[in-house]
Amino acid sequence: MPIGPARMPLMDHLGELRRRLTIVVVTLVVTTLVMYFASSTVIDLLTDPIKPFVGDQFYIGSALGGFTTRFTIGFRTALVMCSPMIVWQVLAFFLPALKPNERKWVVPTVLAATALFFVGMIFCYFFIVPPAFEWLTGEVAAIANPLAMLDDYIGTEMLLMIGFGVAFELPLIVFYLAVFHIVPYASFRASWRVIYVVLAVVAACITPDASPVTMLLMFAVLISLYEIALAVTRFAIVAREGKAGLKKRSVSLFADDDE
Repeated sequence: MPIGPARMPLMDHLGELRRRLTIVVVTLVVTTLVMYFASSTVIDLLTDPIKPFVGDQFYIGSALGGFTTRFTIGFRTALVMCSPMIVWQVLAFFLPALKPNERKWVVPTVLAATALFFVGMIFCYFFIVPPAFEWLTGEVAAIANPLAMLDDYIGTEMLLMIGFGVAFELPLIVFYLAVFHIVPYASFRASWRVIYVVLAVVAACITPDASPVTMLLMFAVLISLYEIALAVTRFAIVAREGKAGLKKRSVSLFADDDE
């Protein structure tokens, strides 16, 4: 996708913005239509980890429920699939304003953010959804006969997966904050108690089902991601400072030779 020049008249900037918004909207509409007709396959995939706890029977409670459920699933799936393209279009619009040494971080950032997001969703699908729905359906069965409404169950599952996808961006955020010295690495390490409390609050807010099981699993994942991010950040900082120190020593040796 071409990048516009850094300096353009206002109307050209608005034209560039309109062009990128058009790309996003058209791609999202086309993908939504495709996923609408493929919604039965998506539904089978999404209900597979839930079926052991509710059985094979799912219900829709209204005449328009079939259309709205298929369209909602199609749109949410399209939004997830198109998210890398949407992020790139947003960054590409602002890219001309960045310095050359700043632009080199954009593509790796988009790739890393996309990978972490989808890894988070996959992790949630295999390791979080089964125990979460086992607990939720058990709570329902304790007081009533569960009636598995398709839109409700799949909606909750997709929000849970998106929540974990967003949560998996934490290492990238911590890495950039520390590497660019916005927040020193020592501050991250010294304030671990406060950060753990903040992560617990985030885990409670980002889980859509408000169950303690899901919240505790999210909290454990966030702590693990945070510690992994700090380990990688420390390695990157040490490696960069080591290269900087080696470069300074080389310059010093050349200076001594000249003398």
